[in-house]
Amino acid sequence: MDDHGRGDGPRPAGGTAAPLDGVPPPPPAPLEGAPPPPPAPMPYEGVWRFTAPAVDASVPQARHAVRDLLRRQGVPASGDLVHGLLLIVSELVTNAVRHAAVLSPMLAVEVAVGADWLRVSVEDDHPYRPTALETDHGRTGGRGLLLVREIAREAGGVCDVEHTAGGGKVIWAALPLTPGP
Repeated sequence: MDDHGRGDGPRPAGGTAAPLDGVPPPPPAPLEGAPPPPPAPMPYEGVWRFTAPAVDASVPQARHAVRDLLRRQGVPASGDLVHGLLLIVSELVTNAVRHAAVLSPMLAVEVAVGADWLRVSVEDDHPYRPTALETDHGRTGGRGLLLVREIAREAGGVCDVEHTAGGGKVIWAALPLTPGP
């Protein structure tokens, strides 16, 4: 295990020695005019990524994995926000399974949580970059990205599609942890 140079061994000249009275010295005062230090991350902040085969069974598995992750991390998201986010996960994974599996037998789901936002993305290796279709009442499908866009917008968030360095794509939605407009 790396102790980052804080072991019990000898210290180079000029290093700090332990205080004789056992009380550590106070931290140095901030420089005048210096910006305040960034706040410590919240305990629920982080990035989690998992992969799954591009098959139908991955849709509910991804949804449940994201739901369980949010609970386990204690993310302070409202029930409505979680419901919308899980619907987005289902739509994005379904799209990857239905439209990208031929060229991308695996997909990746990433969940990133900040102090006041939540982002979910689904990545596959298929180069086609879909667009949200307008409502066509004559079709029974094809509205997944339109639904994702509207859920994100109503929550005060955004969504987009980006190319990856490997030639595939990542579709993501970011939602605020506080209610939108």
